[in-house]
Amino acid sequence: MGLREQVREKALGAKRAARGLALLSSTVKNKALSAMADGLVEASERLAAENAKDVEAAKKAGLSSALIDRLTLNPKRIEAMAHGIRDIVALPDPVGEVVEMRRRPNDMEVGRVRVPIGLIGIIYESRPNVTADTAALCLKSGNAVLLRGGSEAIHSNTAIASVLNEAATAAGVPDGAISILDTPDRQAVYEMLALEGILDLVIPRGGEGLMRMIAEHAKVPVLKHDKGVCHTYVDREADLEMAESICVNAKVQRPGTCNAMETLLVHQDAAGAFLPRVLSRLAEKKVEIRGCAKTRAIFPDAKSASETDWSNEYLDLVLNVKVVGSFDEAADHIDKYGSQHSDAIVTTSYETARRFLREVDSSAVFVNASTRLHDGYEFGLGAEIGISTTRIHARGTMGLKELTTTKYIVLGSGQVRE
Repeated sequence: MGLREQVREKALGAKRAARGLALLSSTVKNKALSAMADGLVEASERLAAENAKDVEAAKKAGLSSALIDRLTLNPKRIEAMAHGIRDIVALPDPVGEVVEMRRRPNDMEVGRVRVPIGLIGIIYESRPNVTADTAALCLKSGNAVLLRGGSEAIHSNTAIASVLNEAATAAGVPDGAISILDTPDRQAVYEMLALEGILDLVIPRGGEGLMRMIAEHAKVPVLKHDKGVCHTYVDREADLEMAESICVNAKVQRPGTCNAMETLLVHQDAAGAFLPRVLSRLAEKKVEIRGCAKTRAIFPDAKSASETDWSNEYLDLVLNVKVVGSFDEAADHIDKYGSQHSDAIVTTSYETARRFLREVDSSAVFVNASTRLHDGYEFGLGAEIGISTTRIHARGTMGLKELTTTKYIVLGSGQVRE
């Protein structure tokens, strides 16, 4: 059987499972999720051994330390995956929720109810925890899932998916509801994107190149996020101690994530007092600073930022810094170079904060908080399926409700159209 046929057969099996999964009760789904969480913990040694193969290959391939960090599993991260699944158990099941119901003049009742999307394809890179997060979210929302992780994590992803599917099936979920394309052949992605009429939706999670490729080749609906060019603007009326804490966290807590800060904007009235302290601290943490001329005058160790740097998603310990003359200049910079992902302001001014919330058009905007908080766990959604920067269907961090659609339900008593 060729690769195209393999991908199609795997998808058709998941599609069949989707129909039965959509009808399962919350009780059965929660039982399966609990079993999946327990299964991950019980299989920790096996998962760590498979992950070690991927990490060793990544080091030999010369991947950056940030990317290797995203790839690495340890007991703490495996437990975190399990904890994330248990959090989802505690969340309300969105399937079957009546969104609205109204009575028409002819006494016919018309409403809408939440239903699963069907079979969702997830295409992602590097982080094995995505396998567990997305599988659990799809199951709780009644969707079957077809996973295709990056080749750099193939051993980790295949092992995790196997553990999850075995546990779910034993708990009453149709076999194949959690499926994975376990081939490193990149052509499998193209075959997956061509599954029109089988895959109901594709959600990619990865870098700019992956997003561009999927948008160009997909024949199925895609819900995606653009690259994460995230900004923090330190206003002239900022609490500088708070600003320092927020900026350091936004850049170095996990620099390889899409919600890490890539550009720091500082009002000129605060720059002289703020930049030496925060940039010295960031430099101590091995962050390479690339700044505008005013930044370099204040902090001579900074390199010169090029025009292309301002729109770059580094996913690494590199930071752009620009001194701006006004709120408007900061907002204009974010509008020009940002990706409408996650942007923050640090200010004590209520009016300036309100302007930022109104005028900065990103999927999440923050006042006096780190952009790293743009996350399903932090927002109380449980694990997230991803962060959408598109405007159709869902925007921002996507949890259970964003993995459902609605259908109309009509309750009549013999009404006909006149």
